[in-house]
Amino acid sequence: MFELGAGFIVFWGCVIVLASLKVVNQYERGVKFTLGKYSGIMDPGLRMVIPVFQKWNRVDIRTKTIDVPDQDAITKDNVSIKVNAVLYYKVSDAKRAIVEVEQFNYATSQLAQTTMRDVVGEVTLDELLSKRDQVSKRIREIVDKATDPWGIKVESVELKHVELPEQLKRTIGKEAEAEREKRAVIIKAQGEVFAAENMAKAAGMLSKSAGALHLRTLQTLNDLSSDQSNTVVFAVPLEILRAFEGMKKK
Repeated sequence: MFELGAGFIVFWGCVIVLASLKVVNQYERGVKFTLGKYSGIMDPGLRMVIPVFQKWNRVDIRTKTIDVPDQDAITKDNVSIKVNAVLYYKVSDAKRAIVEVEQFNYATSQLAQTTMRDVVGEVTLDELLSKRDQVSKRIREIVDKATDPWGIKVESVELKHVELPEQLKRTIGKEAEAEREKRAVIIKAQGEVFAAENMAKAAGMLSKSAGALHLRTLQTLNDLSSDQSNTVVFAVPLEILRAFEGMKKK
């Protein structure tokens, strides 16, 4: 009877010991509580947690991603837009992440949403579109500072998409089209000026050389004669007409 009782005690002792063994992975930390009071951090490896008297929380310290959903925001110049982002963070202090805040992942997500709306409201639409990196950096700094007491380190925030109202999209499209037309007109005008300058130089050179204009005309006629489909309009050089005028005066 004694041996049976001793065996029973040994059996349950082994069960308790096995139930007390916990494995903490390399990318985790364990936060241990003894009788409800914080009693230490469990590093990676095989650890023991006494049932009933102790409990623990497993904390993943790898970098995590939070997809910040679309947020309705109004820019500094009163434009209503929708903006979303992605936030990267990691737990830097496992104790504070468990003791100081409930569900640190949810709390960080909510803080990122409100901060993003506030920061977007501090800039104009043009600044938001052209200085997206600076806006993202500002959001990261605010969220990182606010989550420090929770043992959270915000590594980066990236704005993914800024959705504009349909009417504003059409307006921006018209503005971009007008800008392209403006550039095309300017380039065409610059080309015409360049061509006119070259023509003026060529005309000056031809006028200084006797017979140069006639030779140029003959060269042009020779080039046109190679294609039978061309209709040639013969232009009489002014030099020939002047020659005829001189003959008449004699």
